[in-house]
Parts: sequence; C-alpha cells; structure tokens
Amino acid sequence: MNDFIIVNSEKCIKCGLCVKVCRGTLVMSDSGPKVAKDLCIECGHCVAVCPNGALDNTKNPLQKQVEIREDKLINSDTADIFLRSRRSIRSFQKKEVSRDTVYKLLDIGRFAPTACNSQGISYHVIDNRIILQEIASAIADWAEESIKNGALKNSPWVQNTASTINQYREENKDTILREAPCLVVATAKRDQQALGRDNTHFSLTYVQLYAQTLGLGSCWSGLFEYCTMTEYEPLLRLLNISKERVVTGGLLIGYPLYSFKRLVDRNPLEIIWQ
Repeated sequence: MNDFIIVNSEKCIKCGLCVKVCRGTLVMSDSGPKVAKDLCIECGHCVAVCPNGALDNTKNPLQKQVEIREDKLINSDTADIFLRSRRSIRSFQKKEVSRDTVYKLLDIGRFAPTACNSQGISYHVIDNRIILQEIASAIADWAEESIKNGALKNSPWVQNTASTINQYREENKDTILREAPCLVVATAKRDQQALGRDNTHFSLTYVQLYAQTLGLGSCWSGLFEYCTMTEYEPLLRLLNISKERVVTGGLLIGYPLYSFKRLVDRNPLEIIWQ
C-alpha cells in the first residue's frame, strides 16, 4: 500500500506540510510521512508543497511537476483586467485555426479543477466547414421543432431562439455557430454525466481565458449544448461520438473579427455575510 509514496530521507526535514495538505492518505511518523490508508486522488499536493523536493508520488510524479517561478505570477490588478476583458465572440475572421494551436489551447483545460480530481473530459474537435454547416442545420431543425412542441416551448429564451432561427433561415446567416472555424465538443462518460458537465464547465472556462493569450476568441454554444442534452439523433449522428460518452459542452473557437476597447460593467455584487 505504501509503494506509491517515496521519501528521500536525506532531503526530508519532517516539516509535515505534505501531511497537512493531504486529504487523508498521509500521516507523519518518526521516520517521516507514510501512507495510512490509500485514499489518494492523485492531486499531487503532497509533492508540490514539499520545500525540499523530498517526496515523490508515483500517481503524480515529481518529475512531471513544474517549479513555480515568482516572476511569472501576475498581480491582482493585471488579473482583474485579464479576467474582465474576456468577451463572448460572435463574429469571427475567415482565418482557420491550426490544429497545433487548438491542441495547445485544449491542453490547458486539463489543468482546471475537477471534482475529487476526477478529470475525465475528452474533446471532439470539428474544423471541417461542411460538417459545421450540417451541424448548424440540424440544430435549426431541432430548435424549430422544440419551439412548437418540445423543450423550448415554455423556455424564457423562446423569443430569442425564434429570432435566431429566423435569421438563419431568412438571411442565410449562421446565427447558430456564428461561422466559427472550429467547434470544440466536450464529452464525459455517460454514467458520470452530472459530474462531467460540471468538470466540463471548469475546463472550458480555462480554455476560454487562455484563448485570449493566443489571439483567439470563443463563445459558449448554448443551442448546440441544449440540443445535445435532448439527444437529438440527427445531430448525434453528425458528431459520431461513442455511445458510452455524452456531450457535456460546446465551445466556438476562432480569431475575433472585432476588438473591444473597454471593460463592460455587470450587475452589482450581491453577497450575504453570516
């Protein structure tokens, strides 16, 4: 049971930090930290907190961890501007996004927090323009059906959705996928759908924020996600996703057509102290 924790006794100063940040696997003994019971979720806290690099965990090895450089950290003012400057991009350039860039973008998503470090999110990337057009068409068909007698009939967003579909039909304008060159589809195991949906939102939020640093813009594809939640068969056939997995999110990616000059305001903060 102790095999996955390795302690370098020459480096270990028995400070106990690894035990304090552990959720219940490690205890401190006279000889140093040891495994009391295997409840390890592979979070890597025990390795990351050690000031001397004395502890290793084969489930989250020291050699795969990156030392934090203080000069690379941003201050609160910079973080405030960075977070507030993210916009939902609904107009994209015709320029394609290279697959290397998409890979780099999605790779940051795997570092987002997930429930009990469950992770488990996979991505299905669609950058074929013809398939994207077919997906938009399928969503439009579903939306029209749903407005009349389905999931959207009593939705508070029914008027907005109807307007979106009318523009799509009458103006031949892609108001559904916004003519984005890339659609990122997140999936999770079907038997972990609720957990997977939360994990997806954490991961795609990381992706959205990081996209700005690569000159990219993004937008949640709400109609796409809603359509997949109803398991609309014509759309699922286009996605060609395994029956064992379920769609948990969709994100449009591309180079923004316009740039924004100001940070917008939001509703006042609501908070209750207790």
